[in-house]
Amino acid sequence: MRRREVVQAGLGTLLLGSGWAVRVQGASLQRDRRLVVVFLRGAVDGLSVVVPHAESAYYRARPRLALPGPNQAGGVLDLDGSFGLHPALAPLVPLWQAGSLAFVHACGSPDPGRSHFDAQDYLESGTPGIKTTPDGWLNRLLAVLPMSGSPVQAVNFGETVPRILTGRMPVASLATGRRATRRLPLDRPGVGSAFDALYSGSDALSRTYQEGRSARRELLESTGNPDETAMADNGAPASSAGFVGDASRLAGLMAHNPDVQLAFLALGGWDTHVNQARQLEKQLPPLAQGLAVLAQKLGPLYERTVILVVSEFGRTVRENGNGGTDHGHGNALWLMGGAVRGAKVYGQWPGLEESRLFEGRDLAVTTDFREVVAAVLQQHLHLERPQLAKVLPGYTPANALPGLIKV
Repeated sequence: MRRREVVQAGLGTLLLGSGWAVRVQGASLQRDRRLVVVFLRGAVDGLSVVVPHAESAYYRARPRLALPGPNQAGGVLDLDGSFGLHPALAPLVPLWQAGSLAFVHACGSPDPGRSHFDAQDYLESGTPGIKTTPDGWLNRLLAVLPMSGSPVQAVNFGETVPRILTGRMPVASLATGRRATRRLPLDRPGVGSAFDALYSGSDALSRTYQEGRSARRELLESTGNPDETAMADNGAPASSAGFVGDASRLAGLMAHNPDVQLAFLALGGWDTHVNQARQLEKQLPPLAQGLAVLAQKLGPLYERTVILVVSEFGRTVRENGNGGTDHGHGNALWLMGGAVRGAKVYGQWPGLEESRLFEGRDLAVTTDFREVVAAVLQQHLHLERPQLAKVLPGYTPANALPGLIKV
């Protein structure tokens, strides 16, 4: 059996690289902080998330899609007199009012491409315009953080390791939904013992097997006994929507296992070329509920956590003929957590008048997404300049977002 087959068939937990067992423990301020990245794949329309309701150009460009202003039927939830939140994101308003939710508008990649594949690749590698970068910035971050000695220091929710976590450092993956705690053949004592004996050596294949077994045990112990959970639910669904359940499981995992420091989730379905209004009305509520549940269930750990919500690019300012929008450029990046100085829309707003649009059609990017990431890494995770240079090679922060992170 090959290395990949051992991990995928037997463990349900995928580990990349090797060597976590020899990593030494380190206790520091860095180790006490947490970072969660939520990727909205498909390019969510930032102009419908954080709506520039004070701009007449917004209403001219979107005669059918524009959301009414505050205090109108179906109107936006006013944030600061200039911007408003989509009404379907109402579960997040308490976090805004509590000062732990912020946005950076007109944010994105400097690369002008509108390909989903390329834009996601650049955002996850942290090197816009360079396709040869071998690893993701979250994996590089793991490499410079103090070592916990645990195989679950970085956790991905999904069947396969995403580009952002690809690299030489080991990463644990947990399936989404009910599959997360599904019993596997190796969980049977007889089968597990047989495989344990077969791969008890010190060769590379055996070490990979042992790392995977260890990671799965830690994840299952941290997320609870699935049989006991099913009995407590008494047949009721675990959650009303997949993302809400996954966010709840992640919060429980992080709250119960202090070794989990970095986490990643992705949610698709944001490529709204057609009938955008209805799609967002369906997609945004579970996203907001999931993020609110994540904040609530993290408990005291929320104060030491930053949650980044990103998407590969924004969408066109003008609506199209199908009641949707097309691939654009600038977007809104979200930040949550007790470490965030929230209740503010950060960034330089370029406006939506035609002369201010990128290539005459899109919201311009005035803040490189790496500026936000750099602020989080330096001020929240306390990376030094040499460490930051390893995570975001070739990028020099402009320190353009003062006060975004509490220090």
